[in-house]
Parts: sequence; structure tokens; C-alpha cells
Amino acid sequence: MTEQFLQFPVIDPIIFSIGPVALRWYGTMYLIGFIAAMFMANKAADNSKGLWTREQVGDLLFYGFLGVILGGRVGYVLFYQFDYLIADPLYLLKIWEGGMSFHGGLLGVILAIFIFAKKTNKSFLAVGDFVAPLVPIGLGMGRLGNFINAELWGRQTDVPWAMVFPTDPLGLPRHPSQLYEFFLEGVVLFIILYVISRKPRSLGLASGTFLIGYGVFRSIVEFFREPDAHLGLYFSFISKGQILSIPMILIGLFIIYYGYLSQQKSAIGNQKSATNTHSVKDNS
Repeated sequence: MTEQFLQFPVIDPIIFSIGPVALRWYGTMYLIGFIAAMFMANKAADNSKGLWTREQVGDLLFYGFLGVILGGRVGYVLFYQFDYLIADPLYLLKIWEGGMSFHGGLLGVILAIFIFAKKTNKSFLAVGDFVAPLVPIGLGMGRLGNFINAELWGRQTDVPWAMVFPTDPLGLPRHPSQLYEFFLEGVVLFIILYVISRKPRSLGLASGTFLIGYGVFRSIVEFFREPDAHLGLYFSFISKGQILSIPMILIGLFIIYYGYLSQQKSAIGNQKSATNTHSVKDNS
């Protein structure tokens, strides 16, 4: 008996269509996220006192977009469908069949940041700190898209807000884990990074906090999200998403520590320079 639980609202995944061209909610969510990120990035550039320009923001977002698409696809195939790749190497190019990985997309964005930083002679971590507060917007909108598509639902449960998804062949009441991810990875993580980025902080703090925050939040939600049928759970309790999140957390901690040490060394160097300047003046 599932009538006592919430039923998934009837949402047409297509907003409207003109002939063979259709505008879908899923793509629209990502478009909204991209526009919102561009607005925030341009505003941050305007307030950067010349450190960033709107032209650089446009280039960075373009590189980041390519990193998300290419890295997301390559990561999905390598992390989740490697057997398909071995059987058919061209499967890597079949993007229209679906399949994107956040962790692969993240690696793609990191590579894009590295290339952009080299091209503009900016610090890699400084560019990462600029990008980090923008990412949760796209993450949150993407999870809303997953919910509208009634995909990536959660594990079976009997909590009062359990939901029955029409795409579930078993018709079981499940956690609406897409909304959990929207709240944690989108709303909460955005608020944390927005607060951090409002004032000058040590280099790498925003980047490291993003990696730690996403890794922790994703690991929490994975306990409520239905594991991929072809992967299941490792050791009967840990998912592939949690395994991939562990390095993110560790790298995030290292980045914050490295940035703190760099700031301390810079402060000591400035103090010595000021002391030497005063000594020269006194001797003269």
C-alpha cells in the first residue's frame, strides 16, 4: 500500500516544443544555473578593483563549461561504465545516450582552471577561489532537474515525506534524495561559500571549503540515495560516490592548510622587509 505516501507530482519534462525542437526542464535548470553564475561572476569582477574583468569571466566560464561537459562524460564512462568502454570505445562519444559524472566534471573544471590561470598569469588557487562560490548554483539547479525527471531517487523508506516515483518499476516509497542534494549541495554550500567569499580570506580557503563541503554532503546523501543497479555497494555499505568523495575531502583539507602556510610565510616576509627598511632609514 503506497497511497499513504506522497505521490510524485505530474510534471511534463518538456516545457514546450516546436516541431522536433523541445525545451526541457532539465536543460532549463542548468541554463538558469549558468546565467545566475555568470551574473554573480560579473558582479564579483566589477567589485574586484581591477583584478578581474568581465572578458576574463566570459573566458573562464567558457573553459569551465567545456570542462564540465568533457570531464563529466569521460568521468562517467571511466568511473561507472568502464565495461561499456572496453566493449565499445565509441561509447565514450555517445553523449546523447546520457551519463555524466560530477566527479569527472570536477576534474574537467580543475583542468580548465589550470589552463585559464596559466593563460592569464593568475594564481591557480586564486582562480579556484573565484569559481568555488559559483558552482553550488549549478549543482542545486541540476538536482532540481533530476527531481523533475524523476531520476536518481532515493532508497526505500517509510518517513512521512517518502515519495513514490513513476519511474520506479517497483513503485516503492523512497527518499526524495534529489531534494536532499539540492538543499545541501546547492543551498547550504552556496551560503557557506558566499559568506566566506564576501571578505578577503587566506588563499585556497574557498576552494578547499567547497571540496570538503561537497564531499561531506554527497557522502551523507549517498546513505539515502539508491545505488546504481550495476554498481551496488562496496563492502555492503559504501557507494562509489562516497569513495570518490573521500579524496575531495582530503585534498580540500590540504589546500586550506597550504593556503594558510602560504599566508603565514607571506606575512613573515612582509614583516622582515618592513624591518629591514626601517633599519636602513635608521642607519642613514
